[in-house]
This record gives sequence, C-alpha cells and structure tokens, in this order.
Amino acid sequence: MTDRPEPSIRKRLRVEPGASVDLSGWDPNETFGHQKSAAVTELAAGVDRLTDLQERLWANGAHAVLIVLQGIDTAGKDGTIQHVMGAFNPQGCDVVAFKVPTPDELARDFLWRAHKAVPPKGSVAIFNRSHYEDVLVVRVHGLVPAATWRRRYDQINEFEALLTETGTTILKFFLLIDRDEQKARLQARLDDPAKRWKFSTSDLAERKLWDEYMAAYEEMLERCSPSSAPWHVIPSNRKWFRNLAVADIVADAMDDLHLPYPEAEAGLDAIVVE
Repeated sequence: MTDRPEPSIRKRLRVEPGASVDLSGWDPNETFGHQKSAAVTELAAGVDRLTDLQERLWANGAHAVLIVLQGIDTAGKDGTIQHVMGAFNPQGCDVVAFKVPTPDELARDFLWRAHKAVPPKGSVAIFNRSHYEDVLVVRVHGLVPAATWRRRYDQINEFEALLTETGTTILKFFLLIDRDEQKARLQARLDDPAKRWKFSTSDLAERKLWDEYMAAYEEMLERCSPSSAPWHVIPSNRKWFRNLAVADIVADAMDDLHLPYPEAEAGLDAIVVE
C-alpha cells in the first residue's frame, strides 16, 4: 500500500459547495505542520512566485484576479495586504477598502461600488472588506430588513458568476481568529503609541457582537461558496501561517490560469542592438 499524498492547503481550507459551516470546529491556531522557523524563507519564495505570476498576468492580458479579504476586527486584513500582496507591482494592482457607504453609494444598488472596482483584464484587485459587508454588518446591526439582506446571497452569487464567466478569477479569504486573540490584538493597539490611532471605542461595541458576527460569517460561507468562487477559511491566530497560506493559495490559482508570455514580434532573433 502506498501512502496517499497530503491534500494541499488550498484543498484543506476551501469551503466546498453546499457544506455546512460551524466555525467553532475550525482551529485558528492550525498550521498543518508548517514551522515558524521556516516561514520567512517560505514566504519569500511565495512572494517571488506571485511577482512572476503577476507579470505574466499583465503581459498575457486575458484574465483578471480579484482577491477578497474578510474577517472580524484585527483578523489581519491589513497585515495580509502588507506582507503578501506587496508582491504585486502597484501599476497592475489596486487595493480597495470598503468602509461605511457614502451617500452616493447608498443611492445605488449595493453591488455598484464593488462592480466599479472590479479589476480589468491583466490586473489584480484586492478588496479589504467587500460587497459581503451587506450580509454581515448590515445584518448584525439591522440596517435593512431581513428579507432584503437574505436576497443578497443569491444576488452576490449571480454577480460573481458574471465575473468568473467573463475572465475574472475570484479568490475569497475569511481570516479566522478567536476571541482571546482579538482581545490580545486590541490591547496591543492600546499599549503601543504608534498603533493607538487604529483603536476606536467602537471596536469594543463590535466585540460584544462576536456571536452575531460568527453566525453571519457562517451563513455567508455556506451560501456563497460555489466551485467557481469558493471561500477559504484561513487560520489566522498565527500571522506567519496566515501569510503563507494566502500566498500559496493565490499563487496556485494563478498558476492554474496557465499564463504564457505573448509571442514576440517576428524576426527579433536577427536584431543586434548597437
């Protein structure tokens, strides 16, 4: 009998279509055998791989990549962008932060602000929070009737299906931490004068709604993880593993696009630059 190969991180962390999700069963400390001592070298290799793949994406010009980051306060969305997405050339990568909607955005359908930020072919876009806020914070705070936000799961799925059918690869990451880790990170912000500006007393009010947010995240993961645009639940208590996992999954997905460089102009072999 031969040993079966271990499934990839991408496979292990993917939410399969139709799966029931209970986040209490996911370990935010999981590393699948990876060691912190090797993390710097492994991440550097992953970042180099992403840099090469983005150049191929830009040169090829036939695909776009949309990366969606969601997670409770302090889960590490900004840190992931800094340590992983720094691999990308800013000329071909936009980072879009989805904050409280503006009056102009509220005057339109809830997907308008997301759709206008979708990357063109050849480019990458990173959503720091996203259109999913409209089934998360909107739900938890009762900003619209339940009948309204419940319709949004299907509307989001249809929106993302349109994008994938027209050349956009969607990679969605839910960064999972536990309550103790959030407490430690919030306290660290308070204790560090250089980070205190990031702390808001509203963070404490949101923290009291932990269970309500977890229920909202679970339904989001269950209802909006089709095979064409699945969610990945990233154990994120250990920041170094979070970065490794996201880099690995993004690079594998971009590899799957098979991005050759375009053919060079004919006759170049005979040219010598003088």
